Amino acid sequence: MGKKYRIVYDRENCIGAAACAAVSPDFWQIVDDGKADLAKAERKEENRVQERIIDESELAANMEAAKSCPVTVIHIFDLETGEQLI
Repeated sequence: MGKKYRIVYDRENCIGAAACAAVSPDFWQIVDDGKADLAKAERKEENRVQERIIDESELAANMEAAKSCPVTVIHIFDLETGEQLI
């Protein structure tokens, strides 16, 4: 079993640039309100925040999505150490 990571997506502050969906469409989609949704995410705070646990095989695609976001609302943490990767 590989390492696990937590994606924390601040959906409330998303501006709908769609960069995440462009680089990682398997995980990120633009929905009816013009903002992105993280596939298979747990929705918190009335969907203002979305979280998902991913494994190592899904990390690269989501790091690319996070790096492409112009308002840096996608954060990825190492689940074991708590270190913020982005």
